[in-house]
Amino acid sequence: MTQTVAANDLSHTHVFLGDEHEANKNRTWWVIVLCGVMMVAEIVGGLMFGSIALVADGLHMSTHAGALLLAALAYSFASRHATDRRFTFGTGKLGDLAGFSSAIVLAMIALLIGYEAVSRLFAPVAIHFSEAIPIACFGLAVNIASVWLLSGGGGHHHHGHGHSHGHDDHADAHAEEHCVASGSGSLFLSIFEDGVVPRFRVRFAGMDKPRELTVTTMRPNGELHAYSMVDQGGYLESAEDIPEPHAFSARLRLVDATGPQTHNLAFEEHDHGPEGAHHRDNNMRAAVIHVMADAAVSVLVIVGLFLARAFGWLWMDPLAGIIGACVIASWSYGLIRDTGAILLDMVPDAGTERSIRQTIEAAGDRLSDLHLWRLGPGHLGAILAVETRQPRSPDFYRQQLSRFPSLSHLTVEVRQL
Repeated sequence: MTQTVAANDLSHTHVFLGDEHEANKNRTWWVIVLCGVMMVAEIVGGLMFGSIALVADGLHMSTHAGALLLAALAYSFASRHATDRRFTFGTGKLGDLAGFSSAIVLAMIALLIGYEAVSRLFAPVAIHFSEAIPIACFGLAVNIASVWLLSGGGGHHHHGHGHSHGHDDHADAHAEEHCVASGSGSLFLSIFEDGVVPRFRVRFAGMDKPRELTVTTMRPNGELHAYSMVDQGGYLESAEDIPEPHAFSARLRLVDATGPQTHNLAFEEHDHGPEGAHHRDNNMRAAVIHVMADAAVSVLVIVGLFLARAFGWLWMDPLAGIIGACVIASWSYGLIRDTGAILLDMVPDAGTERSIRQTIEAAGDRLSDLHLWRLGPGHLGAILAVETRQPRSPDFYRQQLSRFPSLSHLTVEVRQL
């Protein structure tokens, strides 16, 4: 017998927009207004005062405003058609499509800058330092203001880099870390799983390592497991791996200089992707990268112009352009890679996929098929086919997977063996 049901019931919605969708849309429009005003001022001022450099920078600002306009229109269209039934899984991916398009534009800009810079390296042209330097500084100020506006006035940080940040050996790679106060100091218990099998780690602050320390977990089904700890130098680590899911209560027992102590803690399952992996708004990310790329080029140009004027190194200006082109190309590649993967429905988070499989199979069932994809910022969709010998309904597995908050659209098929 086969049972199939959408785990968030048959009346679920298909609105998979990010939590800050409307706020990000408004910020983008404000930056477009800023860039538009600066663009008009530069072009009009250049024509009035005969500065071709000022006109050129104004035209460059127009391409900048055009890229941001693409992001703003994507936000508007996605929210306007969020409930349109023609979009089977909503409009949450529209921002990724806009981000992919912006990344292609960025790649073209990098090629144009690189071509122009190489041309000037072999055929130097006269530089009007008195005009070029103030314009570059003015452009940098506009870009800094744009980044500030796009990031919510400093309240949010959007990372445009296409890499994740590593952790040192003593850092906790899990989102949840428990601080336990002891009579002689404090200790921190966490689950470490940064590219390794999950294990408990204990680090200390203001206290010596205790003479004894054990961690015993109790899962919702009553299963108990005791973990012994091994000294790894600067921290203690459990000798055994921690099976998924990481949702259980834990009893920490230790004996230190003040005597024996017992502490009860609770761990909850969290999404395993790196910070921002499937929560990241790639439409806003693309807008920020456009601004940051322009700012980076402005900084390099300012440095190159000052060195060229001070020492007569005219080759510093095109060299700065080549470096800027390489930086923009790198950011463009990261954006194309990430948004392209989403548009092709690649698995957005291998850790979450692994945790879902282990959660289902921990009860003795078999997950014969699993599809996991991103629906929008912070929203994942999943289709599961489960084979079981127990009389279990799809609701049973919905409850098992309720600890994954990003699963916004879940369909479960159950086959009784």
